[in-house]
Amino acid sequence: MRISALSTILICCLALAVAGCRSSGTEDVLSIEPSQETTSAITAPVPPAALGSSEAPRVAPKMARAPVAPQAVPVAVQEPVADVGAPHPDALAWSGENSANQPIETVALTVGAPLPMERPMTMAAPEERMIARSRIYRHRFGDAKPINFGRVSPRNHAVHGVDVSRWQGEIDWVKLRSQGANFAYIKATDGGDHLDPMFKTNWRRADEAGLKRGAYHFFYWCRVASEQAAWFIRNVPRDPDALPPVIDVEYNGDSSCKRRLSPEKVREKMQVFMDTLERHYGKRPVIYTAPDFYADNLRGAFQNYPFWLRAVAQHPSKVYPGRRWVFWQYSGSGLSQGVSGKIDLNVFHGSEEEWHRWSGSRSGGAVASR
Repeated sequence: MRISALSTILICCLALAVAGCRSSGTEDVLSIEPSQETTSAITAPVPPAALGSSEAPRVAPKMARAPVAPQAVPVAVQEPVADVGAPHPDALAWSGENSANQPIETVALTVGAPLPMERPMTMAAPEERMIARSRIYRHRFGDAKPINFGRVSPRNHAVHGVDVSRWQGEIDWVKLRSQGANFAYIKATDGGDHLDPMFKTNWRRADEAGLKRGAYHFFYWCRVASEQAAWFIRNVPRDPDALPPVIDVEYNGDSSCKRRLSPEKVREKMQVFMDTLERHYGKRPVIYTAPDFYADNLRGAFQNYPFWLRAVAQHPSKVYPGRRWVFWQYSGSGLSQGVSGKIDLNVFHGSEEEWHRWSGSRSGGAVASR
């Protein structure tokens, strides 16, 4: 009996000791209520993690939006981007600013629809400057030596223009425009050291009168092409609204340079010059030429360049068979109010709408068809 009573007492003490250990163990941990404390870094409830996810979602701190109720969003579904014209719920996150104009940080969620990490391309792209369309004046030119071109008369073209140099002297550009000069190519440079003395004046006044203007360079075959390009760039401003620059390639019996290069060398020098100008002005140069020079050096060459063709006795299709062109110089004996003496007359190959597209293009427009 004594042994039995002692055993009973020992068993009771052991049971009490075991119970005391459990009171400070896992039962207390499991009974703790979830904390209701929140921090200032979170203003919206955190969406629950998807089943099977091993990561807890991260949230962008201090988002400048009202709290929204959590929604279950399938992981595979991409959140559509709102129309550019309407504010997007995440517009502030894309711009990196909140309502107080303070920078905020955007953190991608690992669950649900991903948040954009930057502004969409359509919103980030700079707005293109609107290009005003100038009025097109109908031609009222005369000609000291008129040519009957028949059904293909340049008079049937919608957009006429001129090219000028110091030989035209002082020009009344407003009057010249009213007579039908909607564009003007202005002589700028020769070779590597000559600047037309009227270029700066003509360049400024043509623009003031509302003409589309461009500059041309008379290529000198006895000078290095890169030197000539550098000389042109030094003297002709880079104006995004100007027409593409022109390289004038022809034979000139009055020039002191009498060299006649091979067609391969001619095209090589032209390419160096044109590449340099295109890199600088961002527009593909126009090639101006005459029938004899074209036949010797340019037939079939430079198919991806716009051409300006001199043809004062026949239509370009007869003189330059198969060649596409943008401008046609049809007279060197034009007459107009605003100019004393004769002036070169030209037409654009296309309608008024095509002219506005071509002359307004920042890259110089497409090459006109035959």
